Amino acid sequence: MPLLPSIIIALSCPSEPVLSRLQRYSVTKTGETLTTIAQIYNLSPQTLERFNPNLGEKVLPINTTVTIPPVNGMPIQAPEGSSWQDLSNYYGIRADVLFELNGCQKKPSLVFIPSFSNQTLPVKPKVISYTGFSGYPLPKIAKIGLGYGWQNKTSAQKDQGKFFHSGIDLLADFNSPVLAVDNGTVVYAGVEKGYGKLIIINHNGVLQSRYAQLNQIKVKIGSSVKAGQVIATVGVSGDPDITPTHLHFEVRLKQPVGWISQDPMLYLVQKTQ
Repeated sequence: MPLLPSIIIALSCPSEPVLSRLQRYSVTKTGETLTTIAQIYNLSPQTLERFNPNLGEKVLPINTTVTIPPVNGMPIQAPEGSSWQDLSNYYGIRADVLFELNGCQKKPSLVFIPSFSNQTLPVKPKVISYTGFSGYPLPKIAKIGLGYGWQNKTSAQKDQGKFFHSGIDLLADFNSPVLAVDNGTVVYAGVEKGYGKLIIINHNGVLQSRYAQLNQIKVKIGSSVKAGQVIATVGVSGDPDITPTHLHFEVRLKQPVGWISQDPMLYLVQKTQ
């Protein structure tokens, strides 16, 4: 089964949070500095300074070990008792982004805070340069059984508290057709942990739509699809968060740290008004 490179999955949380993907670079040439090493990895010197506070901006001795993160940002120790929303308010980065990048820890501890050219991710998601997808993922408008964002667990679920729901659950009969919401290319069609049977479609390399907990998959990886094309049927595979039969539908926006979940209603607004 193909792997899912650079994809952040909320239903089955990332097995490799950012801080578990640190590399080690050993200085082998005279004259190397954090700035020259940062250029090798396409990172900012400030990022390497934050991960290597004892090295400073100086010529590094041969065999010095430098810690290299996969993307720009910094590690912090979250204050005791703080929540993801507290960190979001302080750093101006969406709480769900911080939650996913750090392995879906219930409570923040040692945390990675992303930054891109001294700019952080916006607190509120934005629709990019158009008003929405041209289609809808089901043949008719469906009731939302579970919305996007932080949700309270039901009495039937274990570990009472809140959890992050990375998409919307659209109520639909078992085996109902599932439709592509727009033209695109299938980049994944298979089984993926909590998602169950899953299809991922890339749209112009910027947006992804995801269709999960399916019954039958009717497309293959690499297939080009058109808006409104039947790509699957509604099922009960994976680990659903609600009991009624539904389609789990996600929209993700490409960012330097990966594919970040968005509120799908921002992209389906024309179909739900």
